[in-house]
Order: sequence, then structure tokens, then C-alpha cells
Amino acid sequence: MRIFCIGQNDAAHAREMGRSPAAPADPPVVFMKPPSALVPPGHDVPWPPHPSALHFETELVAGIGRSGRPADESDALRFLSGFTLGFDLTLRDLQAELKAAGHPWERAKAFDHSALCGALVPVPWQPITFTGSINGVVRQSGDTKQMIHPVPRLLVELGRVWSLQPGDLVFTGTPAGVGPLARGDTLVAESPVLGRFAWRMEA
Repeated sequence: MRIFCIGQNDAAHAREMGRSPAAPADPPVVFMKPPSALVPPGHDVPWPPHPSALHFETELVAGIGRSGRPADESDALRFLSGFTLGFDLTLRDLQAELKAAGHPWERAKAFDHSALCGALVPVPWQPITFTGSINGVVRQSGDTKQMIHPVPRLLVELGRVWSLQPGDLVFTGTPAGVGPLARGDTLVAESPVLGRFAWRMEA
């Protein structure tokens, strides 16, 4: 099982990070997290040991249900096993340091317990809206219609490099509104299609 993550897949989020949005024809930004990053809903999330600014990023997560490489975006639909919601946790100041030095993001993105992920819901690819709330306040609102690279395109692009495998997860990118977390915060990701998933940062 691999956890693929897509960076800057929303124009407004790219701008809030100080970047120009990618064009639809550009390849997506891809990074990965290890299985030790996963935290299921209903669990407390350990605070990372690195002394850094910890930020939340609410995301739609796609599940892969078969092996192979999609031939095109239409074929990619066969590979989907469902969708859920999650949070990509990021050590933001460390990420900025790594970017400035031209280094990979792994230390800021792929640490243990950095991928909060709900249970997959076996629904087909469709328009999906979702929100991310911190302590009961909605901080992010996402809409798949706003993705620069829609999910089928992402699977095709991933398949150019990796053969997809059952159990793989794809965090598809966050909308604008990312921000810092504090100890004891409650995180909730919710969608009319996928339901509600919640986590709590350890105190």
C-alpha cells in the first residue's frame, strides 16, 4: 500500500502558498507518505516531535481497487474503489526551509501520523463537496470541480510512473484555508456524499 499525495491542486491554495497555479496541461506535484503516517478516524493524533508549525490540509482521498496502469481518464474510473476524506498534516516552517534549500519535502510531509484518513465509501467518481473544521469552525471548503487535475487525470499521471495496486490511497490536494493546529484541537472532515470523520490532536 502506498500513500500518494498531490500538491497545489487548487488554484486558490497555490496562491495562498505564494505560487502561481499550475496549468491543467502541467504534470501534478506528487509526493508520498509511508504507511506509518496513517491515522484512522476516532483516534488521538500524536503531536510530532519536531519543533515546527503544524498545519492542517483537508483533502478528498481516492482509494485504488485494482492493479495496473490506466490507459486514459475513462479507463482510470475502473481503478477506483471509493473515496473518503482526510487531513494531510504539514510541518509548515520546515517545509519552507526545505523548499528554499531545494530539498525534498519528506521531512515536513511524511512523518509518522501525518495522514489522517477516513474509511473508504464505495461511491463512483462524481462531484463532491467537503469541509474541514477545527474546533467546530469551518476553515476549508473544497469542491472537486475546482481541482486543477481531476481524479481520473491524477490516476493516469501516477500510472505513468507506478503500477497502481489495490489498497493504494491518493490524497488529491487541499483547497485554500490551511492553517496552524494546537494541542487538543479537534479536526473534522465532512461531506454530504462521504459522511463525517473526526480526530483529536493529543493534548
